[in-house]
Amino acid sequence: MKQFDFSAPAELFPSRNRKIANKVRYRRFDTAADAIRFAVEELPEPLLLGAYIEIRETRLGHKDIRALYDCDSYPLPKTVVAAAAEENVA
Repeated sequence: MKQFDFSAPAELFPSRNRKIANKVRYRRFDTAADAIRFAVEELPEPLLLGAYIEIRETRLGHKDIRALYDCDSYPLPKTVVAAAAEENVA
């Protein structure tokens, strides 16, 4: 993936899945890295599938979000749960 600015402000728009009782709403983050971490580590899987992050008028879908989280240049530490899920997929 080309150079990505993880320090840029970002907005998270979760999917509108009516079957999930605990609805997550639109959120703003100071950095894209924080938005990506929240999306991967905190959102229930059904909400992540339809979610997108907007950074400087560019939208990133769930596949892009996951790819950025998994890349070597991701600046934040990953939780043990997310790291274990990543290992199970590989």
